[in-house]
Amino acid sequence: MGHGPKTSSFDRQKFVEAIDNLFLKLELSYHYQFYKVFGTDERLSEAKRLWAESLKKFPPSGIDHAAELVIQSNDYLPTLTEVIKACGDSIESLDIPSVQEAFIEAQKSFSPRQEFPWTAPIIYWAAREVGWDIINSSNNTNALKAFSKVYFRLIKEMGNGKSFDINLKDIQDGAEPLDLDLLASLRKKHDL
Repeated sequence: MGHGPKTSSFDRQKFVEAIDNLFLKLELSYHYQFYKVFGTDERLSEAKRLWAESLKKFPPSGIDHAAELVIQSNDYLPTLTEVIKACGDSIESLDIPSVQEAFIEAQKSFSPRQEFPWTAPIIYWAAREVGWDIINSSNNTNALKAFSKVYFRLIKEMGNGKSFDINLKDIQDGAEPLDLDLLASLRKKHDL
């Protein structure tokens, strides 16, 4: 499939099932149009490959939800572009902000970031993985692209059931304790 994060065979199987279900729903909903467009096994196989490549950044649950959206809103067989848009809209069903909204929120966050009032904790984890310096860099034109890639991967994990919470106790326990002797010597040295 190319380079990128390794996916487990379970994740790959779920994704393949989502693509197969998408095509099955399209076939059952748009029978005549479906066979006119994807009439041969070869064309259907090529279409599945193309659509799978285009939809790989979305979680299987997002693809399933998008299939329902396009079927409910289209009288005619939807295009790949319409399905991609529906997949993007299905992020809303996870009750999290769009990539652009999440990126802006990450840029506006401040320390201590664990205590920032995040719209959704997944934004914190995506920004943390990308790196706060990159997120806040005005010179880095690839920051949104890097954030988007991580955010979509985490959305995919979220769609597969992973939860993203910020547990302040765990984060605080991981911090180094303050060296009081060092602090006292520095105060004395700098006459504070």
